[in-house]
Amino acid sequence: MNDKCFARRAASLSTSFPAPHFPSELAPGTIPFDSGFAAPQLLPDLASFAVDALTRHREETLQYSATQGQPELRGWIAGLMNEDGCALTAENILVVNGAKHGLELVCRLLLDEGDAIVVTAPTYFTAIPIFRSFGVEFIEIAQDGDGILVEELERVLVSRRAEGLKTPKLIYNVADFHNPTGATMSAQRRRDLIALAETDGIFVVEDTPYRRVRFEGETIPSLKALDASGGVFHVGTFSKLVAPGLRIGWVAAEASLIARLIQLKSDGGSSPLMQRIIYEFGSSPAFPAHIQRVQDEYRRRRDRMVAAVRRNLPGVRLSVPEGGYYVWIELPPQMDGDAFAAQAAAAGVNLIAGSKFFASAGGAFPRNMISPKNHVRLSYSYATPEQIDEGVSRLARIYEPVAA
Repeated sequence: MNDKCFARRAASLSTSFPAPHFPSELAPGTIPFDSGFAAPQLLPDLASFAVDALTRHREETLQYSATQGQPELRGWIAGLMNEDGCALTAENILVVNGAKHGLELVCRLLLDEGDAIVVTAPTYFTAIPIFRSFGVEFIEIAQDGDGILVEELERVLVSRRAEGLKTPKLIYNVADFHNPTGATMSAQRRRDLIALAETDGIFVVEDTPYRRVRFEGETIPSLKALDASGGVFHVGTFSKLVAPGLRIGWVAAEASLIARLIQLKSDGGSSPLMQRIIYEFGSSPAFPAHIQRVQDEYRRRRDRMVAAVRRNLPGVRLSVPEGGYYVWIELPPQMDGDAFAAQAAAAGVNLIAGSKFFASAGGAFPRNMISPKNHVRLSYSYATPEQIDEGVSRLARIYEPVAA
């Protein structure tokens, strides 16, 4: 078969299987600093909730689920978001099979081939192929420690209008503990972004997997909480706070938008068993205690990672995130992040090169943007504190000859 047999979105896809990635697939002794797997020690004991779901609620949990999701869970999620300043009901919530499923549904709702979207530079690397599959034009906007540079975005939008180019359909952002940089968007920057999006009629997609994995600092209102016009899609998940294997997330939006998303959701309803387990766990006294354990343990691992990097990798720059799973490392200018990641893998340490987080993939990068060439992302969520020390020590042996 030749490429003409396939849809445009599939013609350029690789025919190779992905490299081993999950911890169970890795060679013995490999230290995973790459993706955001949950710490095994923090996975909650859900056995009693599962038994209850399979006995008392059997008629619900072993049937098809309503496409929008289990009503009690949707109401509980709405309440959770209302604690953050939102004003939502169960009708504003769509239960999905993880955040990426929610993101894909929003793309199906909003995007046609040739549409433009705004992303930060860098941005969440797994979102890039989802957007790319819809044939979009990427508009990359730089960011700093307070998040996306809204004034820069405004200049780009003015320039595009002058050139007769399309207004972007959406702005995608991870405002809390940004992946990969760890930055948290300031309150003023959030207000500015919402105001600009409302003025220009652009939807905002807020991806918030880490919002409750906060270690310190004051909680800042979510973009959805600041949304007065109904233009924000909030995409949430239980993967980072509870367990990724549950595969349950949600989209929060205006009821009219949720109604359209329901019609695009073709899975017969997300697992009613998992929904019931999450609802019963989340509404129990075990849930706040679990959140505290998660925050305490990931804070300890973040501190261990930061201390190890500062001790073993002199000359690198890093910002200490107030939450989340990752540390973003700026290597000295002469170092190449891709080469460093390859050498680290050979030494038994898996990490992700910074270039993976840029939609331009080697093209022309916007001014003021973080360089894609000399950055790497390290995850501290899965590795134990002892593995963190050992992994960074291995990185130091690679780093020292090149950085000297």
